[in-house]
Amino acid sequence: MNIIDLAIFAIYMIAMLGVGFFFLRKNEGLDDYYVGGRGMSSWHIGLSVVATDVGGGFSIGLGGLGFTMGISGSWMLFTGLLGAWLAAVFLIPVVRGNTAFSKFHTMPQVYEYFFDKKVAITAAIISAIGYAGFTSSQILAGAKLASGTFQELNLSTALIIMGSIAVVYTVMGGIKAVIYTDTIQWIILLSGLIFIGIPLSYYAIGGLEGIQATVKPEMLSLANISWQDIVYWVVTIIPIWFVGMTLYQRIYACKDVKTAKKAWYIAGLFEWPVMAFMGVALGLFARVAADQGMFDYLGAENIAQTDPEQGLPMLLRTILPVGLLGLMMSAYFSAILSTADSCLMASSGNIVSDFIQKFTNKFDSEKSVLRLSQVVTLMVGVLAILIASVMENVLSLMLYSYAFMVSGLFVPIMGALFWKKSSPTGAFWGMITGGLVTALLQANKITLPTTLTGPEVAARLNELSSRVDLSGISTQSLSPGKIISSINSSQIIHVDYLDVYFKLPYNLDPNVFGITASAFVFIVLSLIYPKLK
Repeated sequence: MNIIDLAIFAIYMIAMLGVGFFFLRKNEGLDDYYVGGRGMSSWHIGLSVVATDVGGGFSIGLGGLGFTMGISGSWMLFTGLLGAWLAAVFLIPVVRGNTAFSKFHTMPQVYEYFFDKKVAITAAIISAIGYAGFTSSQILAGAKLASGTFQELNLSTALIIMGSIAVVYTVMGGIKAVIYTDTIQWIILLSGLIFIGIPLSYYAIGGLEGIQATVKPEMLSLANISWQDIVYWVVTIIPIWFVGMTLYQRIYACKDVKTAKKAWYIAGLFEWPVMAFMGVALGLFARVAADQGMFDYLGAENIAQTDPEQGLPMLLRTILPVGLLGLMMSAYFSAILSTADSCLMASSGNIVSDFIQKFTNKFDSEKSVLRLSQVVTLMVGVLAILIASVMENVLSLMLYSYAFMVSGLFVPIMGALFWKKSSPTGAFWGMITGGLVTALLQANKITLPTTLTGPEVAARLNELSSRVDLSGISTQSLSPGKIISSINSSQIIHVDYLDVYFKLPYNLDPNVFGITASAFVFIVLSLIYPKLK
């Protein structure tokens, strides 16, 4: 990377750290640090919401989807639009319109209001763990982007560099810095995609003729998707709009119900179609470039050797001239920072407000709680870097984190809002059951890495075929990449200590079964152990 690009990128990073330092001096207490003084405007909040939700993980993840399945990958963010608008209609009037919530900082406080303290603490545990994982996905996204752009930078070193910048910036700034810089960062990303990334990439691969001559027709179809993918995205992404701590913080930060609803409508439209199609288009362009041999000089002579989530950064590195590469990298790192900072704030907010302050009176002043929040944010950030160091796929890590939170938290909040017979006992055990079922199934699911060689793929297929029915998958008719994709989508569970293999029914994702189990336990126990009046 040229020194000019490095200078542009370094100046951008220093500027973001400067904003964090500015708000370090401005923050006076928890309301400033976690909910921005409760007076933010709809456009600031709306852009912050979409920057946080789409952010760097979905930007890199969408590129990976565009690389592997084409423009059909855009449907993933259509569920984001649905989730945002449903939350605007059903959730925001309750959360922002109820005066009982006027001093709340976190999502578990709502659970305590509807149920009890034990349920709130359980919700805080699930949320804190989930957002620590989500933060990790953003750090991993930044590291992949950096290592894919700077050939001499390995992934481990990139993780440390990107993670440190995100953590230090967030520890200093609090939610005000997060929201204001999210607005700036989203505008930078959008401008970078519209004016630099998309037009130059499109030209470099030969335009529409080059695309049609290179990839299969289904890559250009909106129907290149399975019903299992749709179910997975629906049950994973829509519910997060009802249980996401980052979203509750922004609801609290709005001036009133009208402001919050407008912000959520804005966010939904930016998710789909705006970001959805731009993200998968760049991933598709990267796939065309890889097929055309544009990445051969990087050592990726064929598709099997190209990590789908590395395709986009390799494309940008290949086609962007000096100066523009630095600007485009800054744009993508804007997205990554805008999500990482929010997720760090969410996880630390759960730990401080819903754990530490409930069990000790030691931190009894605004200043002491503010300092505690910064220390906890730093500790969660370090943990997130460690988690990222053992993961491979950005989108998988994000969706695993989403699934864990959704399967534990979604059913009880729906019950609290719409079912009068909901009880604390049902909520508590429903959350435990849903979270555990999803976590255990995900932990034991077989997922093959995308970079396996042909012989390695054939060996794994033969091994698995002897344990479960994989008769529809053949090395004779499918490429190694298609075999990997087919095996991963088969939802094969391997319980190692029992040496048991089985496939989940209808190839549905573990999250579906986690939510189903949570709903069953929640309903049954709420009826058996009703809420005491």
